[in-house]
Amino acid sequence: MAQNVKACLNSWKLNKILSLTVDNASSNDVGVMYLQRRLNSWKSSVLNGEYLHMRCCAHILNLIVKDGLKEIDDSVAKIRDAVKYVRSSNSRLTRFKACIAQENIPHKTLVCLDVETRWNSTYLMLVAALKHQKAFELLEMQAKKFVEELNKGRGVPSFQDWDYAKSVLPFLEMFYDTTLRISGSSYVTSNLYMKEVFALGRRIQQYRDDDDLSISLMASKMKAKYNKYWGNAKTINMLLLIAVVLDPCHKLDYVEWCLVNSFGVEVDGELKTKLSSCLHSLYNLYQGADEGNQDDTLSQPSASDKAKDIYDMGLYRRSTGRKSNLKSELDRYLNEDCEPDDKPLDILGWWKANSNRFSILANMARDILAIPVSTVASESAFSMGGRIIDQYRSSLTPKMIEALVCTEDWLKGDFFSSLAPENFEELEKVEQDLILSEDITCSMGPDFEAQLIAVAMSILDGDIGINNYSSWNVIFVNKMKVLVAVALKCVEEDKDARPTMSQVVEMLQSHDTDP
Repeated sequence: MAQNVKACLNSWKLNKILSLTVDNASSNDVGVMYLQRRLNSWKSSVLNGEYLHMRCCAHILNLIVKDGLKEIDDSVAKIRDAVKYVRSSNSRLTRFKACIAQENIPHKTLVCLDVETRWNSTYLMLVAALKHQKAFELLEMQAKKFVEELNKGRGVPSFQDWDYAKSVLPFLEMFYDTTLRISGSSYVTSNLYMKEVFALGRRIQQYRDDDDLSISLMASKMKAKYNKYWGNAKTINMLLLIAVVLDPCHKLDYVEWCLVNSFGVEVDGELKTKLSSCLHSLYNLYQGADEGNQDDTLSQPSASDKAKDIYDMGLYRRSTGRKSNLKSELDRYLNEDCEPDDKPLDILGWWKANSNRFSILANMARDILAIPVSTVASESAFSMGGRIIDQYRSSLTPKMIEALVCTEDWLKGDFFSSLAPENFEELEKVEQDLILSEDITCSMGPDFEAQLIAVAMSILDGDIGINNYSSWNVIFVNKMKVLVAVALKCVEEDKDARPTMSQVVEMLQSHDTDP
């Protein structure tokens, strides 16, 4: 990996590297150390590459939660088996829906099966299953096959299992929400990293003191894993703390308060000194670069500057090396009051608006805040295969798979998501039609986007007609046809034939079905 990264840096002619965000594989540690030595030899690192290694926040959260879930593994496994039974065939799912109707459960969404290696899907499975607990209990009384099947394994979920899952749900929700906040690709700035880390540390400590012994044990296991990555003051990446300092709503005082709460007064003094040293060193580095860009201007004062400086104070300072008594940008920024935090602040917009007052710090913020806090956004582009190529679609051609991935990505965009707001009653009918229809040969799950894509592709290929679904929004179906057709067009080998995004938008607005 390190060799490939080095080759890319040479190819791209990058002469300064601030950080490298990787997951927690041990091989990455060796690779980062190699790159650090190479960058130092090229004089291309910042602060001697001491803070080059940036650990992926999402991967660490995953490791922390997995350790905690071991405490409730048996209860989770029983609920998973119950969900797996319900989702294993259409007839079982139909019978389960009948139980939902008998219990008058108002929730429109159905239960979903998790991926055992992904705790966030386990959390979503528990959320959905708990909403339908009464339906599972009714199914247990009415279906002997359900009880017999589950008793071959760990058994039917008991009241204690349901109660236990319900008690840990708020704890897991905290991690789930944090993962969602730090796993975005178009809005996450690095100032969020340590704020989430400090907040999680405080919450885990609160759960360690919980009266429920099982919750306390789970929190203790999580705290041990938390301390491995974020509990050692000597391994804290100073660039992430500087990112919080560059948040106008928090600045240095908030960071120092967090350090005291997380590491205690004994360690806090050393960390404050280290943070201050790194902050000023980084500021001086950017100040030197900024002054270097202005050397020619400073050495040759303009005629207007000479006319204003009638007492030759500029010449005096240049000849003696003395500077004015004005405070530095950094001191002025830190001494100003913080911005109100009662509503979200566009931090990048703030620095853009204040770049005239803090030109050096704005350059720092542009680089520091752009540090990726997670590799999830980049990895997700390469981990969609399992969601597209399931056992019912294993014969799709590479071209069609690429079109599906492209279409799904567009559907999640701001423009396309506004084309048709989700109507849960309509979605449930769509799902039922897809399950019962003999015209569609593949079995579809409850995923809305996948259903619409599959149906639009079937319409596009002429397998079914729109009239079969008269209750649907025909305009939206037409837009789906356009979207899939455009996706297919975009993966053609002839790049000149690919439409631009403006053309895509124009076609969707006109409902044209022949791009």
